[in-house]
Amino acid sequence: MELSELEAVLKNSLQDFKLDQDEKAVFQSLAKRITDDQLRFIRNKAFELSRPSIRAGGDEAIKVLTWLERVVKSIQPRKQQALIQPEAHFSPGSSCRDRIIKLINAAKKSIDICVFTISDNKITGPILDAHHRGIQVTIISDNDKSNDRGSDIYHLLDKGVNVLLDQSQYHMHHKFAIFDNRILLNGSFNWTRSATEVNEENILISAEPALVSKFARQFEKLKVSFSP
Repeated sequence: MELSELEAVLKNSLQDFKLDQDEKAVFQSLAKRITDDQLRFIRNKAFELSRPSIRAGGDEAIKVLTWLERVVKSIQPRKQQALIQPEAHFSPGSSCRDRIIKLINAAKKSIDICVFTISDNKITGPILDAHHRGIQVTIISDNDKSNDRGSDIYHLLDKGVNVLLDQSQYHMHHKFAIFDNRILLNGSFNWTRSATEVNEENILISAEPALVSKFARQFEKLKVSFSP
């Protein structure tokens, strides 16, 4: 199905601010057979179409928000709906690191990592394993921190992982990752041994499309900015 056709389906369903059973069935059917790019297009277009009414406020905004919620739920493949509930993990202790490793090992297509530093070999190893099994791994990190003793950034680069570094006097201080364009990991947790063993840190994990989409756009923005 062409993107223009997908947009037309969305616009038609928005005309009465409702998602009837036939329209819901169309979206559910689409979710089973369209590509990831088309699925992202539908999500982003639904938010784009909703934005003017939501900004205007009033009864129309409430109706549009209800429509938007139903569209997003309808286009989510069932296997993604059941994948995870929002999670929170804390350190010290291995909970944060273990969850990161589990997400890396479960990735099927892509891992986008945007972190201040990586120096924990227990995380670096699974990243390299993912790269070797054909997962598209991209890492954005801080240029100054990559020179620290124990940093694994240049080791990952030498092994063929796509690594991009900022080139400024300031720090690239984000700590988030996106797995298969549908699971977001974010929080204060640095990907280091000290973060696991002694620091007070945290991570949040969510498959909420609006959050995943927003962080994905930020990742793409940084990737363009830091590309040679």
